[in-house]
Amino acid sequence: MPKKLPENALVSEIFQQVSSAKTKTEKVNLLQEYNNNGLRSILIINFDESLKFLLPEGDVPYEKNEAPAGTEHTRIDHEYRNFYRFFKGGDSSINSMRREQLFIQLLEGLHKDEAEVMVLACNKDLQSKYRFTKQVVQDAFPAIERGNRGCGGIAISSQ
Repeated sequence: MPKKLPENALVSEIFQQVSSAKTKTEKVNLLQEYNNNGLRSILIINFDESLKFLLPEGDVPYEKNEAPAGTEHTRIDHEYRNFYRFFKGGDSSINSMRREQLFIQLLEGLHKDEAEVMVLACNKDLQSKYRFTKQVVQDAFPAIERGNRGCGGIAISSQ
């Protein structure tokens, strides 16, 4: 049995633990155990093909926050409410330059591992670092609605 993560574990720590699990059932159980809005938002961003990221794909020019975990960071599970700004239909009142600035500010405020998770998810590439599939996510969170997010909704369900 893997070591229990703290209640305030970073999404990157949760994904690492899920990735290390040996079976699909263990992976599903770990995702459900550490379920939070930020975690589900990242999974939606990565796996829902109808969600279109409005910034260029690939590496993002930002300075990694080198402060140790638990100090001087914001967290994905606190920032998820602002993710809509970076996707089609989310916030049409900001121009692309401002959107890029906001995204870089978000990444620079996150722990470097969580910033990496955010960039991977926006590029729909979490699987390049973490070993879990869309099917594992669907089994863990069957109530997450998929598709029809072209109008900006990163709708979060409680399941």
